[in-house]
Amino acid sequence: MIAAQLMGIRELRIGDVEPPVIANATDVLVNVKVVGICGSDVHNYVGGGIGARKVAYPFIPGHEASGEVAAVGAAVSSVKPGDRIMIEPAHHCGRCDQCLAGRFNTCRKIQFLSSAGEMQGCMCEQVVVPEQNCFQIPDILSFEQAAVAEPLSIALYSVQQSIPMTPETPVAILGAGPIGLCTLMAAQSMGAQRIYITDKIPARLQVARAMGATWVGSPEQTDVVADISNQEPQGLPVVFECSGDPEALDQAVELLGPGGKLIITGIPVGSRISLNIDLMRRKELTIFNVRRQNETVAETIALLAEGNVNVDALITHRVPLSEAKRAFDLVADYADGVIKAMVCDLDQVIT
Repeated sequence: MIAAQLMGIRELRIGDVEPPVIANATDVLVNVKVVGICGSDVHNYVGGGIGARKVAYPFIPGHEASGEVAAVGAAVSSVKPGDRIMIEPAHHCGRCDQCLAGRFNTCRKIQFLSSAGEMQGCMCEQVVVPEQNCFQIPDILSFEQAAVAEPLSIALYSVQQSIPMTPETPVAILGAGPIGLCTLMAAQSMGAQRIYITDKIPARLQVARAMGATWVGSPEQTDVVADISNQEPQGLPVVFECSGDPEALDQAVELLGPGGKLIITGIPVGSRISLNIDLMRRKELTIFNVRRQNETVAETIALLAEGNVNVDALITHRVPLSEAKRAFDLVADYADGVIKAMVCDLDQVIT
């Protein structure tokens, strides 16, 4: 079959690879329709990995995927050939202490699609995944919308781990990329209306404002801490850091009020971060580090299907598999107003 493969730093090759086969009774063979390019994919593309996890080349990227079931193993009962599905990329064992405690996202043996050192990704014509990783999608949802359910499920999980929200709860989201904008929608779905968003890219701030953000600002154009603090002099009860920028972490600590909660969803470039522990201690801040999502996929698909959130504005670029490198470069360079780039119609590649 045809696949996109990372061959080195910023080297992406489109070529033939061995097709996957059903090996277990609970396996599902999926014809991939759409794959979104995630920030973690870009880390692998430009840096050869994330933190201590390094890519072993050749490597197929992509985990925000949807498609159509092509075939199923003998024991599969929840999906059948022809079903439209979204693929949950995290494969948990179901037997370790973490899984038995309901913490599937920190499974001791977790394997994640397109994660360096774990599994190859979905940017290819077909993939095989376990039955438990297949979530049926209603006809009202497009394959593109279903693929965005993956980052949206992470955002929903992060909001659920934060604090109870009402229309009067002030919330800050630092970073208006796909995860930041998904966090905006997730917070709105949980009741928040006073939402402050920062980003360095004007086009993303425009989208955030159109999606209902109360205030938007660029740290390159204004003192975002001072501007938000003028409107929220008591400090914020929760800040979501969605950019992976160390400066945003410093801003978050300053913005939070006493007893506030910092939710770290963005992936930093390096393996270490630094925080103002003196200020954190005096404010008695809580930090929660998000590890993908945990059992929020079905709820996310329901939110999309019911029209409670609309992800269409996030999808700014669509390319065929043959142009996947161009899409990676757009996202890596924050070019052409890109928010979410999609590689589409992978099952229609002419070999």
